[in-house]
Amino acid sequence: MRGAGWLALTLIVLPTIAEARVTRIVVERSEAAGNGFTMLRGRYEGELDPRDPHNRIITDLSAAPRTARGTVAYSATFAIVRPNDPARASGVLFYDVPNRGNARIEPDPAGHIRVVSGWQGDIAPQPGVQTATVPIAAGLTGPVLQRFVGVAAGSASVPIVGGIVRPVARPLPVSLDTRAARLWTQTADSAPLVPVAAGDWAFADCRTRPFPGTPDPRQLCVRGGFVADRAYTLLYTGRDPQVLGIGFAAVRDLVAFLRHGSRDDHGTANPVAGLVRWPIVTGTSQSGNFVKSFLHLGFNADESRRRVFDGANPDIAARQVPLNIRFAVPGGAADLFELGSEGALWWSRYRDRTRGRGTSSLLDRCRASNTCPKIVETIGSAEIWGLRLSPGLVGTDARRDLPLPADVRRYYFGSVTHGGSQHGGFPLTGEVIPPGYPPCALPLNPVRTADIRRALLARLVEWVRNDRAPPDSRYPTIAAGTLVPPDAAAMGWPAIPGVPLPQTALNRMPDYDVGPQFRYVDESGVASRQPPRVRQILPARVPRVDSDGNEVGGVPLVALAVPIGTYTGWNVRTAGYGRGGSCGFIGGFVPFARTEAERRQRGDPRPSLTARYRDHAGFVAQVRAVAWRQVRDGWLLPEDAARTIAEAEASDVLR
Repeated sequence: MRGAGWLALTLIVLPTIAEARVTRIVVERSEAAGNGFTMLRGRYEGELDPRDPHNRIITDLSAAPRTARGTVAYSATFAIVRPNDPARASGVLFYDVPNRGNARIEPDPAGHIRVVSGWQGDIAPQPGVQTATVPIAAGLTGPVLQRFVGVAAGSASVPIVGGIVRPVARPLPVSLDTRAARLWTQTADSAPLVPVAAGDWAFADCRTRPFPGTPDPRQLCVRGGFVADRAYTLLYTGRDPQVLGIGFAAVRDLVAFLRHGSRDDHGTANPVAGLVRWPIVTGTSQSGNFVKSFLHLGFNADESRRRVFDGANPDIAARQVPLNIRFAVPGGAADLFELGSEGALWWSRYRDRTRGRGTSSLLDRCRASNTCPKIVETIGSAEIWGLRLSPGLVGTDARRDLPLPADVRRYYFGSVTHGGSQHGGFPLTGEVIPPGYPPCALPLNPVRTADIRRALLARLVEWVRNDRAPPDSRYPTIAAGTLVPPDAAAMGWPAIPGVPLPQTALNRMPDYDVGPQFRYVDESGVASRQPPRVRQILPARVPRVDSDGNEVGGVPLVALAVPIGTYTGWNVRTAGYGRGGSCGFIGGFVPFARTEAERRQRGDPRPSLTARYRDHAGFVAQVRAVAWRQVRDGWLLPEDAARTIAEAEASDVLR
């Protein structure tokens, strides 16, 4: 050990029984977290048997280097917040899947233990970020595809990195000879790929030396510099892939150890031994996609065939995470050629005739092992418009609603941006709602969803711990007439002057052919055909809207019940590459006119604020009535209702 602050924690493993193979946990720092809780930070080490059926699904695991015991070793960081007094522990462990290494946990007033850990092996170790160190399958090669969009005009060269938010380095090319690679440009996703001659680009750094620059396998240089409104697609042969699918097993084995283990292989006690009865996993966006893939690939059964998580909340997760793929980019976001929607996207069994991929569900493996958790899925408008959620609701043919199993609830947040806003649905005094992300056409959507999700997570705990079922699912459906074709007329969209039509913003879903080595249903394997061939564009359905343009059929949100404008889960790009199409998964906002005179002058079909609420007091009274009704019906916690009312009182609405 490196000092008194270091603590090794070990699970004793019986030689005749396969158990979760965490071999060492080291607490590098222990500190008071306030309110009678302690924060533990450190790292853990584990080993996987490639022959074990629970691990065989991991792509390239068999090619990873072995220990003397014939196992494959990995390590990851972690953080745990636990109550100091064991009597305060609720028995619930919340594992919050980090998003691109970002994770923040704090004391839980309900006494729940909170845990995060690294799983994404392509993130370099760095302070404050949860990371994993996974082995390299040395000697393996394959095609590597990387796109560059929005490069600043005239840039001499750009780093070859993937993902968004936290860019990660891509594999090195086998050769720097551009004749053995390809580069194309595009003016829009729907436009053809135009080849760039091999002599007009280089694997090189041209920032200090003109083209062809200084040879560099981690930089891309183009003769004459990059053009800002074009996309560049690079294809080369990469070598030595990381075995990124180990991230699923790393989470599985850590939680199994915390739930069942007593000591690690070095004899130190599990810091939460005896305190964990009901583990629950939550993940938002990319992390929610991780939760879906974790369940789908069978990782909710540990190596002793025990259930890992009793409850799960994939939040705003429209796809699977493309992690278990050679040369994977798990940090993408449904842009052109990015994988994640090729496999099962539905909770019940569905025959995917449109793509010819047989019958499957996300829960097939946990059904077979009797290890499925209770699931609360929370999803929003931006996931339909920007992240291709539709097949998860109505299949790839978009003909009928797919049923939900009894152990799954779905709650849809209508007319919201991806993840919701920090606002309460109306501007606060002295605060101006910021304009949309340049270059989006509409200002940012201010509707907050965290309040209702907080209440639903409390209901998930009750369901897992006490078998008290949460409310019935609430989401738009074809059967109810609230899920319709993606055009303004079918949606009932009001003709608001100066506002784009919604169908221009839909991110339509391609059916990709990435070659015979890819296991499509499992979103796993080797994508040998790059760029993918687009076989067809799949049909989609979107929610109907009311006369204000706000979506119907979902969970009742205070902001939609007492609106001050039209809220959208979509937006339209106004400049640069993709102009006139989807502006990603960013929602918009179109405020109502203040008075009827203003409304008539604009030609706005939506009633004004004064026609709806008369004055500020009338607006606040309606917010108060709706918020407390939400508490009564179980959609809001009392403290969140009180905060929403206070925000309405402090707002500038009709002052």
